[in-house]
Amino acid sequence: MDSLVDLAPQAAVVADVIAGVRDDQLTDPTPCEGTPVAGLLDHFVGLTLAFRMGAEKTPQSGGPSAKAEDLAPDWRTRVPEQLDALVVAWRDPAAWEGFTEVGGARLPSAAMGVVALNEVLVHGWDLAAATGQPYPADPQSAERCLEFVVDMAANAPEARAGMFGPVVPVPDDAPVLERLLGQTGRDPAWRPH
Repeated sequence: MDSLVDLAPQAAVVADVIAGVRDDQLTDPTPCEGTPVAGLLDHFVGLTLAFRMGAEKTPQSGGPSAKAEDLAPDWRTRVPEQLDALVVAWRDPAAWEGFTEVGGARLPSAAMGVVALNEVLVHGWDLAAATGQPYPADPQSAERCLEFVVDMAANAPEARAGMFGPVVPVPDDAPVLERLLGQTGRDPAWRPH
């Protein structure tokens, strides 16, 4: 697996989706069962910080939550700013060297960077689907995430089971984003109502 991936293209897409979330959608359901839009946004607040700290090899305690009641009031500015900081942190070649820890999981940094990209990409789709927005996944990012998730299923099924729901069957010739979603336990046809 090559190391360095650029999180910027997908982070920009996710920032656009976040800008399109309306206040009246915060209690709407998401593909993450039991997690409303506000909870998913809270998860973005935490994951963008945690994975930035992972890139910087900064010790941290705990991991990202997904609690609607804990959503920061400044989420509309905070999440895009933290997405930018996440991108910058993973552009440093040192971020991809050695090992790092995020949310109690210790992995080679090269793998953790792809996990960060996968979190941004897949949860970005969750948010877009929940709020009825288009989601143009960056093709290279989606391919890289799909390779990672398929490799994880083959070589670390227990880790895969801890991160994702059961695989949702998707045709082999489906677009790469749909295949990635299926591998991460999501139905690409999911709609909020």
